[in-house]
Amino acid sequence: MAKLDALSHVQRGPVSEGLTIRRIGTSDLMDALRRGIADFWAAPTHIFFICLMYPILGIFFAGLAFGNNMLPLLFPLMSGFALVGPLAAVGLYEISRERERGQDVSVSSVSNVFRSHSIGSIAALGVLLMVIFITWLLTAQALYQSLFGWQAPQSMGTFLQEVFTTRNGWILIVAGNALGFIFSAIVFCLSVISFPLLLDRDVGAIPAILTSFRAVAANPGPMLVWALIVAGMLVIGFIPLFIGLAVVLPILGHATWHLYRKVVE
Repeated sequence: MAKLDALSHVQRGPVSEGLTIRRIGTSDLMDALRRGIADFWAAPTHIFFICLMYPILGIFFAGLAFGNNMLPLLFPLMSGFALVGPLAAVGLYEISRERERGQDVSVSSVSNVFRSHSIGSIAALGVLLMVIFITWLLTAQALYQSLFGWQAPQSMGTFLQEVFTTRNGWILIVAGNALGFIFSAIVFCLSVISFPLLLDRDVGAIPAILTSFRAVAANPGPMLVWALIVAGMLVIGFIPLFIGLAVVLPILGHATWHLYRKVVE
């Protein structure tokens, strides 16, 4: 019976029930960013505590790739942050939501996510993102092996030489980025609104996903700009050995909450 209740929560709730998609502009994106930065500075201790795992995880992935001769997967692992980031930012959405309501924010605010009425749907959507992330890694690995065979490069120098000085290397760069764009676009469309919506309202995962796609379809230009902003800020965060992610990710997480509030009525 519990499984049936969880499944019904994932599915329930017509998309159009009480939900109106607004049209937004570039000024709304900038305002969402400003509000995200304000949330970040309002409780920096809590935010750093939550997001410290990201640079640590990134360094771990890099070490794993070097130590286990998995260099071809280093870039897919790094870019995979964009695929799983929306799930990990749920705690940041909760902080922004409580600040918006005038409540005091503390570390315990993050734990409120686990008491959410939609925790089942949030978990289900998180599993979906992890499946997409793993599929992306397998796809990237298959692409590399189709071009260079099963034997992995013996060193970073060998790997870089293969990638930048051979025809197959440039095919890998072009095809890999094209495939990465497809995966990222899918995740962006299904998650940009869905996670904040699930946290804010009692809807199922499927209606939340469909609402997210509706929001992107109603605002293609601004959402494209937002996706570029997210990508650009993530690149900046990666540069200083992932440490910049401890600032970039919380700002993006908080800003995404405010973007949701502007788009969904």
